Amino acid sequence: MTVKEKYQSVLSLGEKMNVQGGKVEEENGVLKVFGTVDCQYEKNQIWDAIKAIGGEKPTDIKADIRVANTDYYAKHTVSKGESLSKIAEHYYEDMMKYKVIFNANRDILDNPDVIHPGQVLTIPNI
Repeated sequence: MTVKEKYQSVLSLGEKMNVQGGKVEEENGVLKVFGTVDCQYEKNQIWDAIKAIGGEKPTDIKADIRVANTDYYAKHTVSKGESLSKIAEHYYEDMMKYKVIFNANRDILDNPDVIHPGQVLTIPNI
């Protein structure tokens, strides 16, 4: 198995995220991956996928993943049944940080208990 085949799920994730300027090179058994994702959350997802395959400090892959939008952590489209606390748990692993998301979206939200499917929320950096 080549190192590219080993990390194919990471490359597929990058394609799904529509990585801009993406480039993949294999040299002397090391996969080199370059590109720009939309936000820090997407970069974290790619690194989590790399570490899931290669461990905490993989030696067979080098990734230079840049972030296009550093003003926020992520954008989230609300799905049916979601709440701000559920969304906060997903991104921050702390449901009580729903207030941070609410305050960042006061331009479209009037009440932290009322969100609607299809709304696009900004998930701020904390």
